[in-house]
Amino acid sequence: MNAMTRRVAVGTIAVSIAITMAACGKAGDKKDDSGSASSGGGNKSIGLLLPENATTRYEKFDKPLIEAKIKELCADCTVAYDNAAADPQKQAQQVQTMITKGVKVLIVDPQDSAAIKTSVQSAVDAGIKVVAYDRLAEGPISAYVSYDNEKVGELQGQALLDAMGPAATPSSKIVMIDGDPADPNAAMFKAGAHKILDGKVDIAYEQSGLWKDTVANQKVTAAITQLGAKNIKGVYSANDGMAGGIATALKGAGINVPLTGQDAELAGLQRILVGTQTSTIYKAYKPEADATAEIAVDLLQGKDIKSVATTTATSASGQTVPALLIGATSVTKANIASTVIKDGLFTKADLCTGEFAKACAAAGIN
Repeated sequence: MNAMTRRVAVGTIAVSIAITMAACGKAGDKKDDSGSASSGGGNKSIGLLLPENATTRYEKFDKPLIEAKIKELCADCTVAYDNAAADPQKQAQQVQTMITKGVKVLIVDPQDSAAIKTSVQSAVDAGIKVVAYDRLAEGPISAYVSYDNEKVGELQGQALLDAMGPAATPSSKIVMIDGDPADPNAAMFKAGAHKILDGKVDIAYEQSGLWKDTVANQKVTAAITQLGAKNIKGVYSANDGMAGGIATALKGAGINVPLTGQDAELAGLQRILVGTQTSTIYKAYKPEADATAEIAVDLLQGKDIKSVATTTATSASGQTVPALLIGATSVTKANIASTVIKDGLFTKADLCTGEFAKACAAAGIN
């Protein structure tokens, strides 16, 4: 399993980052065919590579937030974007395309943090500064921005115990569906959850769901067959996408037990409202995106990044890099209104459609 050692403890409340910076560049820089400024070393191009589009956050939140903040900080910067669609080989090809385009800074959220090491080295050899976003890539990266991912796992584990209540005993059987082992964050979520759950409940079945709802559904269906429906007292799901497939499997077996998640996806929040999921983890995307954009522009301008990257992280390949680790919040039916709706992640109109209107009213979402 990949793991990361933190040097500084990070709180559990989402960090609000205020970033102020003068716009970079000069007017009149000529552009090459890729849209990058290319006049006399004035290239102000930044690449952005995200890992997949099955999880709604990347296209809906991360991409537009990062692009907007880069433009705010550097009016004449250009952003070249691509998505790996969960294919690490495709992402490696995308890194090579960014090198060919001549980007000066590359923000990459690796689909496979180990497999991308060679690509990161190639980018650095070409003079590109690489920023690891959300997942810690191996190789000579310049900075890393993410959440305190082991703490996220702890929050998930505690949310499951809280939802189980008196049923949370050392003999109570639960199912754990972890994320993709190629994602270093998955190992940290798992480690944090185990820290809370071990000894408190019986983890009777544990498998990876590969961040896919279909795989998670298959794994939980197998767990039900193996353990018996009436013997399962709770399910840990590492994210909301997998929780959707799990909820379907549980419903098909006539089971309604506590179920965790992560990412505060709209479908996950709606399941929480109607009681087929009990919790999720809200990780404010804007602070992460804003900090990453600021670091990218600072690197482009040759400025010190330590005012943003205030701690360090060590990758599985042993490299210690400047980092910012942001806190997260556990969300249940009781605090949907005071978290994701209050922060504008979703509106009441988004959440309370059709069949969910009555559940919204019952939860005090007016």
